[in-house]
Amino acid sequence: MKIGLAVATGDALPSAFVVFRDDLDRCVDRCAALGYDGVEFALRYASQVNIPLVKRRLAATGLEVPCVSSGQVFSADRLYFTHPDVAIRDAAVQRIIEMIRLAAEFGAKVNTGRVRGVIHEGESPATARQRYLACIHRCADVAEPLGVELIVEPVNRYEVNFINNCAEGLEIIREAGRSCVKLMPDIFHMNIEDASFRLAFTAAKDYISYIHVADSNRLAPGWGHMPFDEVFDILADIGYNGYLTAEILPKPDPDSAARQAAQFLHGRLEKQLCKTL
Repeated sequence: MKIGLAVATGDALPSAFVVFRDDLDRCVDRCAALGYDGVEFALRYASQVNIPLVKRRLAATGLEVPCVSSGQVFSADRLYFTHPDVAIRDAAVQRIIEMIRLAAEFGAKVNTGRVRGVIHEGESPATARQRYLACIHRCADVAEPLGVELIVEPVNRYEVNFINNCAEGLEIIREAGRSCVKLMPDIFHMNIEDASFRLAFTAAKDYISYIHVADSNRLAPGWGHMPFDEVFDILADIGYNGYLTAEILPKPDPDSAARQAAQFLHGRLEKQLCKTL
């Protein structure tokens, strides 16, 4: 497994769960210095990335961009796939398509996250699903030829009311039936919504493409009471070998949070490796 850190540009909303808010090329350098393998870009617009400059920093450091995330499209601009207004849905799809084309430059995935939207008051879950699936198909039509995966992240009920747990994520992925649409569990949300880490991970093991990690309080791993030993044992059992990317709060300060996450995750990976020897 590899470890990553979610970062954003300096103008990211305070609500964005990122540690570093800086020029993205500097974020790459800061993550490399702390021992990360990759850096996830949490974006509002694809145009926020200076592609040639970032590629130079990636080449110099050996880091990757495993994922482009789109939470700010929802939180800052209120664009999402289930909106009753077709113009809003179209704008959300276009924003994600731009991120898909950006992701293709880096061999990255695109996290559709909260841009999937919500079930509106007075509307049925079936209506939300219909709108969501229509939008995800339009995105998949672009993503599949480019080899870009679209990852569905179940998010807890206190943030959205649609696709809250891994079982719901798995159900809609199967309903979509697109080869590029995969699951992205986030153990912070799982700790709220999924009754069992083992049952959730095991049921979805063939669809999991990427994982977000944070502790129970959204701080860096090791600073809360998340059962990480159990989680790492389960991931070993299901044969997961992808990224574990920290999506955490920058507390008590960004450098301390980023350092703690890197040290903790490297330590757990080393411990897991020792178990297999």
